[in-house]
Amino acid sequence: MPSKGAPAQLRDDGGTAVGTSEHSDDPVRGRPAGKFTGKLGGKRRDTGNDGITPYLLLLPALVATAVFLVYPAIREILISFQRLNAFELIQHVTEWNGFQNYQTILTSSDFWHSVERSVLFTAVNVFLIMVLGSLVGLLLNRLGNKMRFVLSLALVFAWAMPVLAGTTVFQWLFDQNYGVVDWMLSQLGWKSMAHYDWLNSQLSAFTVIALLLVWQSIPFVAFNLYAGLTTISTELYEAARLDGAGSWRIFRSVIFPILKPFFLSTTFLEIIWIFGALPQVLAISGGGPQDSTATLPVYAYLVGVGQQSYGMGAAVAVVTIVMLCLMMSYYFRIILKQEDEL
Repeated sequence: MPSKGAPAQLRDDGGTAVGTSEHSDDPVRGRPAGKFTGKLGGKRRDTGNDGITPYLLLLPALVATAVFLVYPAIREILISFQRLNAFELIQHVTEWNGFQNYQTILTSSDFWHSVERSVLFTAVNVFLIMVLGSLVGLLLNRLGNKMRFVLSLALVFAWAMPVLAGTTVFQWLFDQNYGVVDWMLSQLGWKSMAHYDWLNSQLSAFTVIALLLVWQSIPFVAFNLYAGLTTISTELYEAARLDGAGSWRIFRSVIFPILKPFFLSTTFLEIIWIFGALPQVLAISGGGPQDSTATLPVYAYLVGVGQQSYGMGAAVAVVTIVMLCLMMSYYFRIILKQEDEL
């Protein structure tokens, strides 16, 4: 029997030999105390699954993307090259017509008027959203804990409200007969606004839609800006104030340069959101009066579903996606440039 504390050592044949070195205090491998390397076992066995594991983790997301995004996009493109009306849909007949749908919409004055409306409508709304959302985000950063909580709660309610539920609220607010807005304006002295029809003209209808979209989008910008502001050291603000900088100069010289990636990404996300807004415009005005508020998504819906020309509607949708990709190419170029600089 070996004496107590004798270290065990491995022989060349794989057996175990008992050592009796008086200078060895490690009972595990016969190493002197204080030189334990942490390797109690042999080499880690390579199971061969290490390279597959990341792909397995990504598989559910890839499958969901393929089912809900890639497949519908491919179907949309294929339908855009077909003459698909109500008859072909019922009879399950596929009639290919090449680029005829694209030729028809690209030579249509209604389509180009819709493009002009969409671009102008998007530009105005994104500008208002970014300005007002940034102001609210800066306000969140300046308020105390209690008032910040109250304002954040109100923003969360506006943000969490479903799109159609919020649209229904605005329909009631601006209703011609029972709308709160008309009643309030008439009580303030504008008697001509009593029972005013907000959907009777292009400008007033777009005003209601813009108010709805801005109200729904401000919380996203405000919360993201507030999160970014919390990462800026207060020492930078103090140094700027010591140099005599005011609030606008601090925003321009300190906040904006640091949070420039946030402003770029949020702006382009809002462009996508506003340019593709369909339920708000469709529920508020239906594209009227006389299609004067028909943006590109609404125009695609009116052509595809309203006129039951699904091939034409799909072609409008594809052109809309291409236009969005062209607009987003500038953003992608900025992102790639920033990655090269890192």
